[in-house]
Amino acid sequence: MLEAELPPVPEPIAPIDPASELDELRWAVVSFVRTEASGLSYKQALQWMSELDLQGVAGLCIVTNEAAERNKA
Repeated sequence: MLEAELPPVPEPIAPIDPASELDELRWAVVSFVRTEASGLSYKQALQWMSELDLQGVAGLCIVTNEAAERNKA
């Protein structure tokens, strides 16, 4: 009996480290009115958002700097 040849096993894809992306200075905090801050790590953006929320700023959201730039139009 002949054994069938198996296809080669592909090399594993290196997993993306989600923590590293969150540490990059690529995050912004936007409100209904404007971009409140940009060029932040995600942790910094959370701190900004918490502070602005305490001040009563409405419509807060964390987005990438690129998305915040598009929001200016």
